[in-house]
Amino acid sequence: MQVPAGNLLEKINNPSDLKQFSEDELEQICQQLRQYIIDVVSVNGGHFAASLGVVELTVALHYVMNTPYDQLVWDVGHQAYGHKILTGRRDIFHTNRVYKGISGFPKRGESEYDTFGVGHSSTSISAALGMAVASHYKGETDRQHVAVIGDGAMTAGLAFEALNHAGIEKSNLLVILNDNNMSIDPNVGALKEYLTDITTSKPYNRFRDDVASVLSKLSSVGPDAFKVAKKLEKSIKGTLLKKSNFFEALKFRYFGPIDGHDVKHLAKVLRDLRNIPGPKLLHCVTVKGKGYALAEKDQTKWHAPGLFDKITGEIKKTYHEKPQPPKYQDVFGHTIIELAEQNPKIMGITPAMPSGCSLNLMMKAMPHRAFDVGIAEQHAVTFSAGLATQGLTPFCNIYSSFMQRAFDQVVHDVAIQKLNVVFCLDRAGIAGADGPTHHGAYDLAYMRCIPNMVVSAPMNEEELRNLMYTAQQENMGPFTIRYPRGNGVMVDWQRPMKAIPVGKGRLITEGEDVAILTIGTIGNEATKAITELNNEGYYPAHYDLRFVKPLDEALLHSVFQKFDKVITVEDGCLEGGMGSAVLEFMADHGYSAKIKRLGMPDAIIEHGEQPELWAECGYDAAAISTQVRLMGLKKDTTHTIAS
Repeated sequence: MQVPAGNLLEKINNPSDLKQFSEDELEQICQQLRQYIIDVVSVNGGHFAASLGVVELTVALHYVMNTPYDQLVWDVGHQAYGHKILTGRRDIFHTNRVYKGISGFPKRGESEYDTFGVGHSSTSISAALGMAVASHYKGETDRQHVAVIGDGAMTAGLAFEALNHAGIEKSNLLVILNDNNMSIDPNVGALKEYLTDITTSKPYNRFRDDVASVLSKLSSVGPDAFKVAKKLEKSIKGTLLKKSNFFEALKFRYFGPIDGHDVKHLAKVLRDLRNIPGPKLLHCVTVKGKGYALAEKDQTKWHAPGLFDKITGEIKKTYHEKPQPPKYQDVFGHTIIELAEQNPKIMGITPAMPSGCSLNLMMKAMPHRAFDVGIAEQHAVTFSAGLATQGLTPFCNIYSSFMQRAFDQVVHDVAIQKLNVVFCLDRAGIAGADGPTHHGAYDLAYMRCIPNMVVSAPMNEEELRNLMYTAQQENMGPFTIRYPRGNGVMVDWQRPMKAIPVGKGRLITEGEDVAILTIGTIGNEATKAITELNNEGYYPAHYDLRFVKPLDEALLHSVFQKFDKVITVEDGCLEGGMGSAVLEFMADHGYSAKIKRLGMPDAIIEHGEQPELWAECGYDAAAISTQVRLMGLKKDTTHTIAS
């Protein structure tokens, strides 16, 4: 749905248009940009509060900097909606996150203003530093490089690694710390406390307001006086804050904190910082959800609220007359509490996604046994390993695509030591509108290649509960359970839990001629396909493998002894996935069958709703049915198969 823009905003098709306005008009432009974001997101959905919080910063950056020659890198990208609107995408912004529309994140292939593709956090400083060093090498001394990173993203190790390196380079790098005390959920950790100390220290803030003019006067006396003054400044900062400035200890020039919603002052500061060489950090204090009262009040809820009434703030929900299946994340959240009540060894860990994975339920019920460790996947895994060495059973819940960031820790710290860490990989498979940075495409492949690792996927909510129950038994070792984003298929899901034999699959539907092997919830698409196919006279068998490691070899022997046509279906990459494992088994044991593997192709899958992308990739119910028709032998429609 196309939404009209304000009278000033409609004249801005790129940053050069923005520069034609006076500084006095910037506040009105900010108001119109903020309103445009509210108008569009309320009717089309998407991330919300983060972009509202950086409207003034976005306008000031494009007003002062010579983008795209000056390179602007947004961290994560949740906050880049204003950036997209000001850089030629206003008229197509209504297609944001829609199938075949523009991405919800900065994307290099979409615009020259999107200098670096993002979706995972904490990459901006490293990327901007690489750009800055390259520019320095090429002699582009007038080129600016800006990384905008939130205080939540600053908790990741990658950000600290980049800061440590940047401090010794002479390149033009400006790190803007967007400090709103939030990621998706409230921030945690010592860095949050440190930034709070800076922003609330009244003596330091009074000192900060005066120091610039004092230093400018002293510097006119001579270079030695300026050096002495700078040392004095650092000393006073440390005294007033009762600790040395962390960023200046890393050899960054630190400026701030300043009001991130004063667009005219931001423009002035940014203009001044252009003329200061070397690494700099500007600390901007902002409010996530700024300008929309409900979003300011409940920032987690309004991070990505879906469709809503912009006047009343009512978030639009679909109401059903009958009870609906729960989200898989909620099944996890409730089940881990049930298990923890029975087993005092169970602990819960998540890297900054307590509400997204529903570990917030355990954090409320058992705060001493559930931990949000910040945006720090590597730490989450090794922290879990440390717990496991002491006889505890950590359930480490990480989104599948974020788990990629901690692969070494899984191998080195968990698998080699055979520690009983349970990895619950949420958002496995096609993740939807967040697109390629968030699809859980690779976990079956990268987990099954690790020795000592059990790799499983439930077909429904009951199976998820049973796998969680199984994984917390004694001497299980490293154990992976993957499950998708969204709702399950069972209304009556809270059934008594029972152990599943590790590596044991199951027969879902008996059949003839063709065997369909599935793993995980995509098996429900096969069930739909079989219902349709039976009406047409096709009767394929259906097996749910449950485990891709270890494979159920007895089940596979029976399949290849009976069937010479096999279809594998998985919501993950074909390279190295479940279908590859089945092919390896067939080759290793001398079987000969015609196998068709359905799953994600060797390509980057863009954004869209799950059913749209399953269809595009060729493994939804319709695609499975088509493949059976191509391979199967049609029977008499009066023929029946026991199930």
